[in-house]
Amino acid sequence: MNFQDPNPSISRTIVPIPNELQNYDNNTLTGKDSKSKQKLRGQNKELVHTVMDADHRPYREMVRRTRILFDSIRVSGLLEEENNRKNKKNLKASSLVNQTEEVNNSRVRNDLIAATLMKDHGMYLYHDVKIIGTVPGVSIGDIFLYRSEMCVIGLHGQPQAGIDYLHASMSSNGQPIATSVVVSDGYNDDDQGDSIIYSGHGDMKQDQKLERGNLAMVTSMQYEIDVRVIRGFRYEGATSTTSSKVFVYDGLYKIIEFWFEKGISGFGVYKFMLSRVQGQPKMGSMILKEASMLMRGHLCDNHMCVLSDDISNGKENIGVRLYNDIDSDLYPMQFEYLPKAAFPMFLLPQSMTTRKKMRVIECSECVDGCVSSIMNGNTTPYSKSGILLKGRSLIYECGPFCSCPSHCRNRVTQKGIKYRLEVFRSNETSWGVRSLDPILAGTFICEFTGLVLTREQAEILTMDGEHNSLIIYPNRFLNRSTQEWGDLSMIDANHVHPAYPTLDFALDVSMMRNVASYISHSPTPNVFVQLVLFDHGNWMFPHLMVFAMENIPPMRELSLDHGVEAR
Repeated sequence: MNFQDPNPSISRTIVPIPNELQNYDNNTLTGKDSKSKQKLRGQNKELVHTVMDADHRPYREMVRRTRILFDSIRVSGLLEEENNRKNKKNLKASSLVNQTEEVNNSRVRNDLIAATLMKDHGMYLYHDVKIIGTVPGVSIGDIFLYRSEMCVIGLHGQPQAGIDYLHASMSSNGQPIATSVVVSDGYNDDDQGDSIIYSGHGDMKQDQKLERGNLAMVTSMQYEIDVRVIRGFRYEGATSTTSSKVFVYDGLYKIIEFWFEKGISGFGVYKFMLSRVQGQPKMGSMILKEASMLMRGHLCDNHMCVLSDDISNGKENIGVRLYNDIDSDLYPMQFEYLPKAAFPMFLLPQSMTTRKKMRVIECSECVDGCVSSIMNGNTTPYSKSGILLKGRSLIYECGPFCSCPSHCRNRVTQKGIKYRLEVFRSNETSWGVRSLDPILAGTFICEFTGLVLTREQAEILTMDGEHNSLIIYPNRFLNRSTQEWGDLSMIDANHVHPAYPTLDFALDVSMMRNVASYISHSPTPNVFVQLVLFDHGNWMFPHLMVFAMENIPPMRELSLDHGVEAR
């Protein structure tokens, strides 16, 4: 059966009752022998799967948009959370909060708010079905910061429990069926990558029972039903924003056997042996660990393929590697590296003077009263951690004419790159860009630079036809995908999409460029361009700043919608 609709009518999985399971009870499997292993032998297997079509792209786009909406809702609440925290801190300082209120002052989790809103609006994917096997649109290596996000897209439907399963009430035989498990740090699991000894679900203060998730695992083993494995672990990235727990989808596993033994708590625990299905792409968790080791010099890289440790020659905060394991092409080495866009001075003197005169107030946090804040509509575009709260027509950052300190929250894009980026040779896209760090949704990546030309200059330069592919028209970046970050129109009827100014200039990257020039085009991108002003006030010539539209795993290629069909 092909899965062709995001909201299918199929809601039940039909499984015949195995004779062996009909005779099982807890007494059979709770013997006191800690090593009494038991296996189930499958007989005639019959199962109705919901599977995806051969074309993965429609489902990938559906999942992508759902995840962007989830993050947009989650991030939109960060500023309100900061204000609430600030107000409560002020109340506490003024002794207006008693001890009871302090105890009840629990943090509101924006990821749960986002998940609840999407559920209330019917935006959970596959909410009425339990997908057996691969979830259409989810790829091995996809990373998630929150369990609630995995619930939204149908990868793992349990916000806390490690075993997700089809409830017995949804199966014609009255038996639960396991669909996915989360392997996390802190549990007594033996994880060897391709093989896992997984601890069952149950109260740590008594013997586990063969029910719910544990029984579902046995049923899936009986019928050789593949289960999805998601690994959760602490990933210490290069920056504070990437030092947190991540979940990564690692593919399908088969349950080989199970047994009952005494656990470290002294009570009986069910153990399940899982083995990874062969022929799948490399595990995402392994890629994350290898990238982390590579950053710290604990993993030997093929030095013959690293053509340069830093093509920026020290012009960026962090070196930009050049990697080629395909041929001897050194194309990116022939350009002068340009970390910031080069604006002709005749375009800027008047606008710089105007911006300088607008500095009318001393500011410290640039949230209230600051000129930049006023020009941003009396709101701040970024969270305290530097997350872009939503896409805007134009962002005015504090610049050289502002009196605020360098650590001001409204100076995000001027501080240069913070991710370890790599330009690499690709069979599919010629040259591409990827990161050794996980890149979080809404964070700044780099500027798209080049020599700024007027439209007239660009037309003269392209008259010979040789420079056409080396001229970038920024208007092309301002397309549908640019509006996706922060688009809450699906849940907010009053949401207004940003209206972008007409940019009458071009970027010449024929001689000078930076890492952004190698970001490949895609109609379903994972990064986008945000217009930013900070060093002058001419809104017709903004900086082109590249931000992440979704959580991007290490070593996954960055893609940008270049709008190549329009000019």
